[in-house]
Amino acid sequence: MSDAPADPDALARGARPRSIGARIRRVEDPRLLTGHGSFTDDRIVPDALHVAFRRSDHAHALIRSVDVAAAAALPGVVAVLTAADLADLAPVRATSRMRDYHATAQAPLATGKVRYVGEPVVAVLAESRYLAEDALELVEIAFEGLGPVSDPEAAAREGATLLHEEAGTNVLARREFARGDVEAAMAQAPVRVGGRFRMHRKTPAAMENRSYLAEYDRGRRLLTLTSSTQIPGIVRDLLVELLDLPGHGVRVVAPDVGGGFGGKASLYQEEVLVAVLARRLGRPVRWTSDRLEDLISTSQGFDERVEAELGLDADGRILALRADVVGDVGAYSIYPWTAALEPVQVVSFLPGPYRVPAYRGRVRAVCTSKAPTGPYRGVGRPVSTFVMERLIDMAAGRLGLDPAEIRRRNLVRPDEFPYRTASGIVWDRSAFTESLAAVLEAADYAGLRAAQARARAEGRLVGIGLATYAELTGIGSRISAAPGMPINTGTEQTTIRLDSTGAVTAAFGVASHGQGLETTLAQVIADELGCRIEDVQILQGDSAAVAHGTGTYASRSAVLGGGAATLASRDLKAKLLRAASHLLEAGTDDLEARDGAIRVAGTDRAVTFRQVARAVYSEMGRLPKDAREELESTRVYDPFFGTATSATHLCLLEIDPATCRVRLDRLVVAEDCGRIINPMIVDGQVHGAVAQGIGAALYEEVVYDAGGQLLSASLADYVVPAASEVPPIDIVHLEAELPATVGGFRGMGEGGTIGAPAAIANALADALSPFGIAVTELPVTPERLFRLMAAARTPAASNPPKEPSSWISS
Repeated sequence: MSDAPADPDALARGARPRSIGARIRRVEDPRLLTGHGSFTDDRIVPDALHVAFRRSDHAHALIRSVDVAAAAALPGVVAVLTAADLADLAPVRATSRMRDYHATAQAPLATGKVRYVGEPVVAVLAESRYLAEDALELVEIAFEGLGPVSDPEAAAREGATLLHEEAGTNVLARREFARGDVEAAMAQAPVRVGGRFRMHRKTPAAMENRSYLAEYDRGRRLLTLTSSTQIPGIVRDLLVELLDLPGHGVRVVAPDVGGGFGGKASLYQEEVLVAVLARRLGRPVRWTSDRLEDLISTSQGFDERVEAELGLDADGRILALRADVVGDVGAYSIYPWTAALEPVQVVSFLPGPYRVPAYRGRVRAVCTSKAPTGPYRGVGRPVSTFVMERLIDMAAGRLGLDPAEIRRRNLVRPDEFPYRTASGIVWDRSAFTESLAAVLEAADYAGLRAAQARARAEGRLVGIGLATYAELTGIGSRISAAPGMPINTGTEQTTIRLDSTGAVTAAFGVASHGQGLETTLAQVIADELGCRIEDVQILQGDSAAVAHGTGTYASRSAVLGGGAATLASRDLKAKLLRAASHLLEAGTDDLEARDGAIRVAGTDRAVTFRQVARAVYSEMGRLPKDAREELESTRVYDPFFGTATSATHLCLLEIDPATCRVRLDRLVVAEDCGRIINPMIVDGQVHGAVAQGIGAALYEEVVYDAGGQLLSASLADYVVPAASEVPPIDIVHLEAELPATVGGFRGMGEGGTIGAPAAIANALADALSPFGIAVTELPVTPERLFRLMAAARTPAASNPPKEPSSWISS
């Protein structure tokens, strides 16, 4: 368990406990909870123009003509722009070194044709958003329909209508992972289970919609983009290239960001456009999406179809696994992650934490006339975990094994690490078997099974589901976050300095969007440097703060940011000790730094950080000339491979056969994210991600009709779970063995969305097992559940339904 101080005897001796491992309240919460946060749309800028977009209401059509005369004549309208007005601007292409990959060109406004409903076609700049919206009604666009490309499997066939003619295909990426003779192993397997699985499309639905404000300072020739983005460094680098400006001529700032979940980790057309227009006009330009725009144009995720089969021996040990995946990636290959990001990760992570001797996974990323897909919390792993965990449970049912037992027989054992999976991923060391054991103990698994048997005897539909997963977090430079992407996502830089007043300022390239980085990074610095948390100011989300930084995604901030902070703090501390050794006339080995002061061990002789800083910077003569060092350190950290994070989830639920309502009674999570910086923040990450996973399993679904029209374009139709749908969540923290990362940290931001949907799916299948209903599609909405039960002709129609009640304690 990780809630204890690093030194168990520290409190007994009266010593101050270390910050790392302590449940310290988030330092950013007072401003956020009292309404004093500073979000992009909060920034007041005089003389700002507002932009509004006329978006396509066709899924796939040629743009035959655009008439903007009436809109341009409206008082208060400054400009009305079409693609022709931006012809000098090169389109954005997400490139990749992957074989069989096709980049797509994306301009700020649709050029020649539109490829999905919601694609921006015309931009209106006006003195207010109201005037801009009014002017949009006067824009006349003549479209010539080309027919939607809505079914990815049909779109992948020869002769299908093409969205991008220059690619010559709708299959933007394809890849295969293989190890061993799968066909021979499968032919010899006495037990084979398989099926066709589907996870439907999701939208991130962050609390704060996307928002951008661009300002151009003509005197300093500086373009500043304030953006609700997770990747300020990547956006800055692209704008520098796109606008042919020097690096110091573009600054991208992500202030407080109200949630991202991956949806704010890509470049958007609106983002480019406001920057271009602000520079051209010399006036600030701003845009904040409304909820409809956010639902139709923000990148989406989790739209995969998977044909998978698992072969096992008579004892339930895995012999072979094969899968064919079709990923619906929408209309464009998104920058910078490419269309390969989500689908390729499905097949690469499909073997999960299990020993799979023979494997073949094939994937195709197919473009369709829908909003582009991009990063979404978990990226590929929620789908792969759902499929693999369902196969494991299906095999347990076929063999008559308990779901926990079949996992014990196949999970990678502690003595087998480091373990190279069938797809080539290397698990360094994580609590695969330990998390399973911990969750069973914490939930009293045997007692729950006994209670379930009594509930079933009463005719109630009660289910228990398990899911164990592993993910690669804190990915270093050995591999890119997306296959073949030519952008360095594997390093993180920080600069930490002590100013002349003794205050500590630390600048990072990572960008917080609600996960408490100001607190956790300050905790790392406080422990390593020897200062107090309140003495540390964290600067993040500003491309000008460090020489290179990309942002926050892929569960990297604690691993890479914490690692860089550790290295820089140690270096700065050494400088402080050297300076203090002159002031205290003691050797550096005799000094200790704690609570913002440096003491001679075993004595009352001490100097504060402020006194050391004053001696270095201001009081000439206090130190020898050659001892006067700049109290600043910049360090770059590269974990190279990254590290494995794992967890086991257990779900208890009951289905009301009369209403098809699923009531979640309890969720238990046992996770290993290495050395925990702040258990309270980790708990919050788990709670939030599990809530999002509940949405993926039971409620959330982006629905397009056959014509490519979005049917879930409001939060009345796209249903996210409320607090009443989230049950108590018990969390067990494990540290099986600290990884080799600096600080011993692992990432934990995405685990709940990975494990919870699979555990819920298995619990649903368990509840419905008396009727032979297979769960192969998520979300299991009430309507979908009703159709499954009706097709199976369950007793629900003829027998009086049993009212769900509390059965856990019975």
